[in-house]
Amino acid sequence: MGNWALEPISILIVSEGEKTEPLYFNGLRNYINNKYGKYGDGIQNKPIIQTEGEGKSTVNLVREAQKLEKRGNRKYNQVWIVFDKDDFSDFDDAIRLAESLGYHAAWNNRSFEYWIFLHFHFSDSQLDQSGWTEKISRIFKEQKIDSNGYKKNYAEVFEVVTQNGGLKRAVKHAQMREQACKGNKIASQCNPCTMVHHLIQELAPYLSELLE
Repeated sequence: MGNWALEPISILIVSEGEKTEPLYFNGLRNYINNKYGKYGDGIQNKPIIQTEGEGKSTVNLVREAQKLEKRGNRKYNQVWIVFDKDDFSDFDDAIRLAESLGYHAAWNNRSFEYWIFLHFHFSDSQLDQSGWTEKISRIFKEQKIDSNGYKKNYAEVFEVVTQNGGLKRAVKHAQMREQACKGNKIASQCNPCTMVHHLIQELAPYLSELLE
């Protein structure tokens, strides 16, 4: 974990998706900023979070993250790459490349929607993005979150799915799947699985109310 006591930790989150992922992580950043104030209200180590949705996948996304890091107006303590397995053949290569550059790979097999689903229920079903989207949409309707269901550009996705203990459930469920996948040496064989919870745990000191 970063050195929270001495200086603000600066995090760059670069995602494959241009809709759901940036909306989710912008919501996370806004939650922290609203709770602690834009400038930390005297808390010197409040994290600085920048999100970028690039519309690129796997290895190309990691290369784009390199460019963003170099162009950035600050030195990032951590760079997180968020991307899906989908049908890409260079998924494992992208993880290895990210790690070789010192980046954190918050990968999803097969889609980010699996991470969203885990806020509500546990599942080890091997579904594609449309399958998880359909399940989440059904939950939105059943729980009267939104009568129209769930779509990838759902503006308040973080605020909605993390209420009523949702974030704590998602972390717990993701840990269960990660543990179950321990025998698989490569990420492409871990289906379903997500590593987004590691990013959440990195920010746990600022998300304590959502993780209790």
